[in-house]
Formats: sequence, C-alpha cells, structure tokens
Amino acid sequence: MINNFSYSFLEALFSLFTNLSHIFYCLRCWNVVSASYVDGGDSVSQTPVLWKHQDDNATLECSHTKGGTYRQMYWYQQLPGQMMKQIVFTTAYSAHQYEQGFSEEKFPSEKKVAENGSLTVKKLQPADSGVYFCAVSEHSDAAD
Repeated sequence: MINNFSYSFLEALFSLFTNLSHIFYCLRCWNVVSASYVDGGDSVSQTPVLWKHQDDNATLECSHTKGGTYRQMYWYQQLPGQMMKQIVFTTAYSAHQYEQGFSEEKFPSEKKVAENGSLTVKKLQPADSGVYFCAVSEHSDAAD
C-alpha cells in the first residue's frame, strides 16, 4: 500500500505542477492484489506514472502473472485529500460494472483476457489528477 510520505510527496508535486502551468495532469498508479498476496514471483503491475495535457486521453495498463483464475479486475481512483473510490469492476466474460459517479464514457475500460486490462481517462481535466489503482482477485463459484 501507499505510505504517508509518498502520498504527501505526490500531493506536493500535484500542487507544484498545477500552480506553475495548469497544463500537465498526473495520473500516478499503484497496483493492489485483492483477496490475495504477492508470492512466489506472482505479481500485479501497471503503468507507473502518466503526465498528460488537458483534454488528452490517458490509458493505464494492468497485468498480472497470477494465472487465468484471477480474472476479476478492479480499478480505483484516489484524488488528493480524498478516500479511494472504486471506478469499475471488470472481467473478460461479462459486462463491466461501473460505480455510481463514474461512467463508461469518461472511464472506458477494456478486458479481453484474464491476465490484463486497461482503463482510459478521457478528456483529462485538473480534477482527474490523482492515484489510480488496479487490483485483481480470483474467481470463485462459491456462494456467500
């Protein structure tokens, strides 16, 4: 998980670039393994940092080496000073499920195979600058 020092540094960096130019927007990305832990070389990785201009589109890639049963992928957004929010739940085998306040038009996602997927943030605005997380979990047919 992200520590307080790195998040504080990231907030300061956002502030610096926003105050200097109002041109560049940063999407800082972290990956999280949900309902599991990284072991034996299995990992989840994603685009580390993107700097883009206003109105550009930014595509974040996420991949993992945990195997084909880890076919569920989640995308989260954490804006400076706010709690993390889930954007969308994706699988390669069903329709994507967007959370309230997030739309497919603004945040289109793609997932064709279990091991990777992507999230695009369209028409970047200053309010989109933040930390974006990718998480994967293993599919289970077990009922709760």
